[in-house]
This record gives sequence, C-alpha cells and structure tokens, in this order.
Amino acid sequence: MRFIPHSDKEKEEMLKEAGVATINELFKDIPKEVFLKEELGIGKGLSEIELKKHIEELAAKSKSAKQLKLFLGAGCYNHFIPSTVSAITGRSEFYTAYTPYQPEISQGMLQAIYEWQSYICMLTEMDLANASMYDGASATAEAMMMVVHATKRKKVLFAKELNPEYRAVLQTYANSSNLELKEVALEELEKEIGDNTACLIVQNPNYLGKVEELKAISEQVQGKGAALVVAIAEALSLGFLDTPGNYGADIVAMDVQSFGNPMGFGGPAAGVIACKDKFKRHIPGRLVGKTVDSEGKEGFVLTLQAREQHIRREKASCNICSNQALCALAATVYLATVGEKGLKEIAKQNNENAKYLAEKLNGTDIELETENFFNEFVVKTQGAKQLQEKLLKKGFVFGYALDEERVLVTATELNSKDEIDELIEAIGELK
Repeated sequence: MRFIPHSDKEKEEMLKEAGVATINELFKDIPKEVFLKEELGIGKGLSEIELKKHIEELAAKSKSAKQLKLFLGAGCYNHFIPSTVSAITGRSEFYTAYTPYQPEISQGMLQAIYEWQSYICMLTEMDLANASMYDGASATAEAMMMVVHATKRKKVLFAKELNPEYRAVLQTYANSSNLELKEVALEELEKEIGDNTACLIVQNPNYLGKVEELKAISEQVQGKGAALVVAIAEALSLGFLDTPGNYGADIVAMDVQSFGNPMGFGGPAAGVIACKDKFKRHIPGRLVGKTVDSEGKEGFVLTLQAREQHIRREKASCNICSNQALCALAATVYLATVGEKGLKEIAKQNNENAKYLAEKLNGTDIELETENFFNEFVVKTQGAKQLQEKLLKKGFVFGYALDEERVLVTATELNSKDEIDELIEAIGELK
C-alpha cells in the first residue's frame, strides 16, 4: 500500500482547524510520566527502494509451498487455485466490499453471497446456508450455540477426534456461556448422551483423516432430542463423500479454505454454517434472499438479520462483526470455475493420490494407522520427528507430527505420483 505523507502546510491547516498550535497539544491529557523519553530503537528511516530490498531479503529466508514438496494438511490444505479466482476477486467492485448495509447499492455483492449460499446448500444438502463466519473453528462454535439456544440445553458432546483448534474455540464459547463441554468416543456415545444433551459435534473426515459412518449416530442423537453437528475442515471431501444431509446431519459447520483460498500461513479463509430449516431462526451471520422490487425486478436483500448491529443486542445470536465475504467470493468463483464434474474429479485425484502414498509408505517400515480416509491419514514410525527434520532438508514437508511416533500425512491433486515416488525414495535412503 502506497502512503503519501501530509505536507507541513496541510498539518498547519489541520492543527488550526483543531484549535491547537502543535501536535503535542493533542496529547496534553496524557500524563507526562508515561511519555517515552528516548528514541524508539527502530533505526533510521529507509527509502522505498531500500525498504523493499530489506523486506525481500527477509522473505527469502522462508520457503513457500511452491518451493517444497508438501504432504501437510491437518486443517489447511494445498490445492490448485484457478486464475479466474484472483481475476474476479481482484476487481475493485469486490476487493473493497465489506458489510452490504445498503442492499440497493450492493446488488453485485449480494448476488455473489446468494450464489455462495446456494453452492453450499447443494454441496451439503442442507436447507439454508449463511455467510460471514471467520473459519471452520468459529463456525463450529457458533453452530453449538445455535443448538443451545434452540433446545435450551446446556450439555454439549464432541467426538474425540476433533481438530484441537476447534476444541479450543468451543471451550472458549462454553466457558462464557456456562456450558458443560465433554469429549466422547463415538462407540461409547450411549453412556454419555441424555435428555439434557444439546448436540453432538463430529468432524468428518475426522482430525486423523478417518471417514466416519454417521447414519446410525445421527439417529441415536436425534432420538434423544439432540442435534448432530458435523464439522468439516477439508471442504473438498464433499466432492467425494456422501453429503451430510443424506446421513442425517442437522447442522454443518465448515471451513472453505480448500475452495480457492491459499494457505497463507494458516489464513485467512472463510467459515460457513448450513442447517435444516428448523434452525433458521437461530443461524448467525448474514443471509441473502432473492426477491422482487415494486416494479417486479429481481433483486437481493439481507434477510433474517441476526447480528447486534441490526437488532436489539440482547436478542442477537452472534457477535461476529467482521466479514469474510472476499474469501467466500473466492470459494464461489472456484466452484463456478470447476463445476460439479470438475469438483468430483479433483476430489477423486486427492483420494487416489492419498491411497497411492499410503500404499507406498506401507511398503517401508512405516505403519499405516488410518484405513478409511479421503486425502489424509496417520502413519506410525520410530523417530518420526527426526525423519521429518531430515526430509525437510531434502525439500519434503512430511506431514504434521502428532507425537514422537505418529504423523498426519496428506496428499492432494498437487502431489503427483512422481513426487510421491521421490518421497518414498528419500525415506528409503534415510531409513
């Protein structure tokens, strides 16, 4: 971002307008003892040329995903992003878009959000979807609060294999709302679920990559008057696996980073909540509806507003005040670009590459722990962390270390079979 400083003349004019003679007079209410007595230790100012060179030198000390062979996922995934995404999201009409408070002059942005919601509903087989969740973790926590408000129950269960970051956000929400939050193994659900349970939260595929069988679980949960909340960290799995709506989910909380958003050191991305119609009065964020104006022309409006800026604060169901619309737009453009067939093909490539990687790793002394997976799985080997460090020196990022012996490994459409063969060869040399 370019910055043009104010001239001395402009500063004088502003000070005169403010009724003071110097800039220091603007801070006269601050006690003198808290003022800094010495110069900040930041060195002398640099010219733009010098500064740019300095920043480039600092950046060169790190390596990007394009410079490494990446087999890392664990909630943030390395997928191909079509050129159409940056071409459209970079347009000025969208790039500066924030909350569309005035729908009559925000029709383009509102239409984009409407299409985003439509795509999410088609992918999940839910009745409606929102916009503006920060990410998968906040979406999951907001989904939990939806059910708590709807059922008036205070106990929330979550499956053992839930992303630790999602757990942490759930705990933050639960602490401030006096909720009982408890981890449960799905095979022991019957012991824990009861008439005071609001919901069960299950990640699918789970944090360890396993694809959960949730049809019977949903029936068991709903039989107690509770709701099944499905958290999805790898959105691309929806192009390969059964839809949450088909196996009985009540609410889907999802991170859509995999759809057209770069990893970006972990963000930003966008979250989304999709749900059945009975929860529509409790869904947070924004909902865009399609209508007609007084002249019969098609238009888009914000509807069922649920934020504190729009209605009485004590009635607000959500306090998310920012907007991930640009990231959601990137996901929308991605889905429009690849289409239904393209999404299924990319998802299929992910699964095939992951299976090929698992097969090759199984041929070494590395043990495969996850059987039914989409594009990531857990492997076990002695000295796993040391192996990761050695492979990094050879240009391979070999998964995410769960402990001293277990690693969560991922393969996407960007990991070719040749690249996987190179990894196996490197492991063979180090073993």
